[in-house]
Amino acid sequence: MDLGLSGKRALVTGASKGIGLAIAQALAAEGCRVDIASRTRAALDAAAETIRKATPGAVVQVHVADLAVVADQERLATACADADVLVNNAGAAAAGSLDDTTDAGWRASWELKVFGYINLSRTFHRAMQSRRDGVILNVIGYAGERHNAKYVIGSTGNAALMAFTRTAGSASPDFGVRILGVNPGYTATDRAEGQLRAFAEKRFGDADRWRELEKEFNLPFGRMATPREIADTVAFLVSPRASYISGTIVTVDGGATHRNF
Repeated sequence: MDLGLSGKRALVTGASKGIGLAIAQALAAEGCRVDIASRTRAALDAAAETIRKATPGAVVQVHVADLAVVADQERLATACADADVLVNNAGAAAAGSLDDTTDAGWRASWELKVFGYINLSRTFHRAMQSRRDGVILNVIGYAGERHNAKYVIGSTGNAALMAFTRTAGSASPDFGVRILGVNPGYTATDRAEGQLRAFAEKRFGDADRWRELEKEFNLPFGRMATPREIADTVAFLVSPRASYISGTIVTVDGGATHRNF
């Protein structure tokens, strides 16, 4: 299926690895000019090379930016002001229950993911509405709907981003802009392994026992999602093939959110 993305410019944040890199690869394969952003130049350069190898001739630009910093957000928005697609993906939250968390942990997580997403969305929405065209997609996380007391910072932040995406995306079509989201379930990334290691350290006192928790989660299809499965969903949703979808969040978790057995 031709998604109609050829020639469009797409900015993907948090794109040096994991889901973000997979999204950038998928969009490049569809013919997008891709801008990728993260904190580390070496990781970005490696990601750009991965994209170019997968899609010879792909146009990829890299942007070193700490998206918890307003000045970096503004600089990135200026550099990519004419982007047709923004995919907010940068951000992670520390595992832990309420008593395990700190003020610094809450603020660091929210500055990067919650306010980082919101600030870039506001900036790009203004630019896109002036053209009456554009798509903003927030990669959030299913902890926002399947709340976890042992992941209280992430669950709370994701729930806030879900509300933001639905409310902003309900009005944005009036200006020709779509705002929507994807909630990945457990996905086979380095970050997911890190979270499971933290849970294993808390429960067993041994982070290396994280695979025991993976089995305990009774995951659909007997496995985590792959980054490519999330990326293919995102590529469709930001394309003209999904032109009537806004204010919606698509959960890609194999059914885990409602799996109670």
